[in-house]
Amino acid sequence: MLFEYTRRRGARSPITDAATFKVGKLKQMTSREAQDIAARDIDFSHLIDTSYNYHSPRELRWHLAERLGVTPDAVAVRENA
Repeated sequence: MLFEYTRRRGARSPITDAATFKVGKLKQMTSREAQDIAARDIDFSHLIDTSYNYHSPRELRWHLAERLGVTPDAVAVRENA
């Protein structure tokens, strides 16, 4: 499953002092042909807490996998450029 997210500015982590980001929008991407038609992309923003400060795309991927009940290897994320 491929998900595309839109990054929003987060805060510095009080624990690690690293930059974090929030997810503005999360959508599941369909087949490559359908990506040209935005109406076929499915919005999945409701699956995550959009106020959470993620430290990395990997952490987002793990949260999605846990929420969907699949292994992290079954989930891929990419940032909307």
